[in-house]
Amino acid sequence: MATPAWSLRRLHTLDETQIESLAAVAMDCVEGGASVGFMHPFTRERAVAFWRRVAQGVAAGERVILVAEDALGICGTVQLVVALPENQPHRADLCKMLVHRRARRQGLGAALMRAAEDLARECGKTVVVLDAVTDGDAARLYESLGWVRVGNIPNYALMPDGEPCSTTYFYRDLGAR
Repeated sequence: MATPAWSLRRLHTLDETQIESLAAVAMDCVEGGASVGFMHPFTRERAVAFWRRVAQGVAAGERVILVAEDALGICGTVQLVVALPENQPHRADLCKMLVHRRARRQGLGAALMRAAEDLARECGKTVVVLDAVTDGDAARLYESLGWVRVGNIPNYALMPDGEPCSTTYFYRDLGAR
């Protein structure tokens, strides 16, 4: 197996350069049509503001973040929201799994997901939940990695162009392998 063209690492803080790079990844995903919480036009200013809020959550210990880096810089990321209600200390929400179009179809999405699962275990989490556009590329990836489909909610969100889309919820029991 060839050595991947990228490496993964956890960030404990985010500096302005990393925030700018993460904003560029998010913008690329939205420009590519991904429904990841943002609408067209998704400006650099909005993207940077989002990642600055994420940085605050990381610094406060409410979120953990992994990034993938290639020769050009950050090319992927995934987050775990670990600060949940007191009756859910065992659970995390996985969100904003983003891979820049230049790094797709190289196994990076799967690597980010496996690393996020390992990180969730390190954080003492045994159940992780996420959502994805129904039958989209991300949903197919999650199912291929053994995530359990819970159900679909029609017209749950909008694609960046305003078109409604169905969302599928998934979970992973980290005690099961």
